[in-house]
Amino acid sequence: AEVSAVDVDAQGRVYILHRAGRRWIEPFPSESITEPTVFVVDGLSGRLLARWGAARFVMPHGLSIDPAGKVWITDVGREQVFRFSAGGQLELTLGERGVTGDDGGHFGRPTDVAFAGDEVFVSDGYLNHRVAVFDRNGRFLRQWGEQGAGPASLAIPHAIAVGGGMAFVADREHSRIQITDLAGKLLGNWPRSGATGHPYSLKLLADGRLVSVEGRDGHDRSGALVRVWGRNGSVERSLDLALPGEQASLGHDIAFGRDGFGYVADVYGGRVVKFALPPAKER
Repeated sequence: AEVSAVDVDAQGRVYILHRAGRRWIEPFPSESITEPTVFVVDGLSGRLLARWGAARFVMPHGLSIDPAGKVWITDVGREQVFRFSAGGQLELTLGERGVTGDDGGHFGRPTDVAFAGDEVFVSDGYLNHRVAVFDRNGRFLRQWGEQGAGPASLAIPHAIAVGGGMAFVADREHSRIQITDLAGKLLGNWPRSGATGHPYSLKLLADGRLVSVEGRDGHDRSGALVRVWGRNGSVERSLDLALPGEQASLGHDIAFGRDGFGYVADVYGGRVVKFALPPAKER
């Protein structure tokens, strides 16, 4: 199965989003996937604890757990963002099913969700190239971003992380991480010079460092390269988690538990990789 996303709740339970045999082939079908698409496993043992999400999604993409333990899932086929209870009960739906738009009530293939205080940030996405912000009840608040080649533009914002009054966006096709304040004012882009691969996902660590996973390198070869970014935007460490062989891995999402262990969702590999992050370099 194409494993699309992963996140970890406060109890150490790992939520895995997959497509249950459906492959990313466009145009997307209209019917929902009949099998469960969310697996919940114990982070220590890997034991399956629950599964849900059957007959719910068309092309599930991102999964994020908010501080209250709610599970937010984006669906690029349905053009919607959903909030579920930890047990899989649907609580909130954003967007109109199957309808693309660039406003407070519609999306353009939304990719990921992040949180700050009472606000919900959606990276949107393959078609809209923006960040849309809502409150916890789904009321649209603001947006920023546009398609283009300039420093403030976005080219497939594939994931978002928020912390310290800043938003970090995996600006996938620009091969960079864009940093703004929470109103969308541009603060910078990483890397400042030179080239890295295409970032597919990113997460902030408690110490302020950022960790990203690149699904493709600068030559468009697929892989799963984890990079640790210092606060100044320099790459401190890199960790290659790809399977051997061309098209064997595509690092698509990354998450961290409170115990410090990381998890990468590998679309092509059909797996979640658990790893230990090397300690921070001494300064």
